[in-house]
Amino acid sequence: MSYETTASVANRKSQWWRSKYVTVPLRIGLSVALLVVVVVSMDDIDWDELPDWNSETAIWSIGAFVFTLAGFILGAVRWQRVLIALGVRQPLGRLFSHYMSGQFVSNFLPTTVGGDVVRVSRLTKDTDDGPISFTSVVFERLSGWLVLPVITFIGFAINPGLTGLGNSTRIPLVVGFITLVALGLVLLLLGNDRIGEGLRNRQGVLRFANAIHLGIDRLREHPKAAREVIFSAFAYQFMLLLAAGCAVEALGIDQVGLTALMAFIPAVLIIQVLPLGIGGLGVREGTLVVFLSGINVPSEQALALGLSIYALTLLGSLIGFPLLIFGGRKGTNGADPARSET
Repeated sequence: MSYETTASVANRKSQWWRSKYVTVPLRIGLSVALLVVVVVSMDDIDWDELPDWNSETAIWSIGAFVFTLAGFILGAVRWQRVLIALGVRQPLGRLFSHYMSGQFVSNFLPTTVGGDVVRVSRLTKDTDDGPISFTSVVFERLSGWLVLPVITFIGFAINPGLTGLGNSTRIPLVVGFITLVALGLVLLLLGNDRIGEGLRNRQGVLRFANAIHLGIDRLREHPKAAREVIFSAFAYQFMLLLAAGCAVEALGIDQVGLTALMAFIPAVLIIQVLPLGIGGLGVREGTLVVFLSGINVPSEQALALGLSIYALTLLGSLIGFPLLIFGGRKGTNGADPARSET
């Protein structure tokens, strides 16, 4: 990013284990290994559990793709709401361009330079404010850590029949609880003014902490904007649930309804963020096999659901290819609200 010091960049380059020639093959190998473990652990694989392709399957698949695209749009809306809370206004179309460029990089160019770095870099060109750009992406991500566990808890509360299913119940609830507690501790500690003073102009991991402190300060000043961030975050996640629901229907998984999606999918989304493999491939599929086994979903269908969700993300991310190439020119400056209204 443009506000990093030359020394820090040079130091990172000197660390060979962070080279893309090491990390990319390693991550691909981990994804393949995890998928192999999932398949090997499945006894008596019966691919007849998967539905035949027909017009109904096609309709549900198209619906899943449409909801995935709508989710990408709402992801950009969520980012815009965060920026407004931070006192910066940017056109939604411009943010969508940056957002999809980041999606393409994350899913098709799995290098050490991730999609979020692309987003920060391009937004910095538009706003001439690197720290705020970085903070906006950090808080856009953190909003997910708030709403995902809440959706999981709501799913289990609405459908008590999903409780008492062993690991299928315990793991999502524990993941959600740990996520909320960790987020609460982070916000409590980094919201302290004295700690914030010590974090100014720091680099490395502390720069991430400083971004959170800066974001907390701005959100305190704009409580209405903070509520809009949370609302848009829920809308974004529910759109992804609808996409997953259409994929479930396309695969003919009768055991999974809306409450099951609410209970299990958010926990899957949290777990798949673990830095294992490419795009959560292998982690997502294995987690779905474990979770859905509690409601008697065949492993073949659970595996297919995970791969379908991944395929939808990849397909939708292709929109970011032309935007990555042609959408990097400097846009309007966020300091002028009259020029940056959506």
